Amino acid sequence: MKKGRFITMEGVDGSGKTTQLQLTARYLLDCGYEVVTTREPGGTKLAERIRNIVLDADAAVNPRTEILLYLAARAEHVEKVIRPALEAGKVVLCDRFADSTLVYQGFVRGIEMDKVKALCELATDALQPELTILLDAAPEALLQRRADRGVKDRFEQEGLDFQKKVREGFLLLANADPVRVKKVNALQNTEAVQADIQKILKDEGF
Repeated sequence: MKKGRFITMEGVDGSGKTTQLQLTARYLLDCGYEVVTTREPGGTKLAERIRNIVLDADAAVNPRTEILLYLAARAEHVEKVIRPALEAGKVVLCDRFADSTLVYQGFVRGIEMDKVKALCELATDALQPELTILLDAAPEALLQRRADRGVKDRFEQEGLDFQKKVREGFLLLANADPVRVKKVNALQNTEAVQADIQKILKDEGF
């Protein structure tokens, strides 16, 4: 049986992850792969319910509550969606995964990084993506794109300084693990971003 492969997409809000995930899925399907697209938090009925809680703009939760909710959703997601798909030989494309937890709850919120890593490992049963596409852009350059979308959740309402801190965290992760995390300039047009992603995929043996 063909080995399943796990790819994630990360980046600040408004960087185009959802659009590029869909285009990448279409490309891989055309290449003959079976593809599962999913997102975090979410992917299962229970995890989507948790998503509604953690992204509720009116919900005031402390960082510890926040991370535990995210990780409960991830444990459910890995067990019921991601692992079964990988075991069936499919390519799993996921919009956000553990890197987002390291950045948002660890780097930005200030929970000790060693604790965040240990909790992520517990929630995923040590599952890690083999490839992460980081759609990188200065948040101030994405303001219009985000305005066009409409501010929908409390993370998008945190403000520009928060988004800059998020970007800084992602870049630190990318620099620490350049074999797995590949940066793509998200300020290019949609076609150019997708072309860069497809080049990375070909280099990775897809």
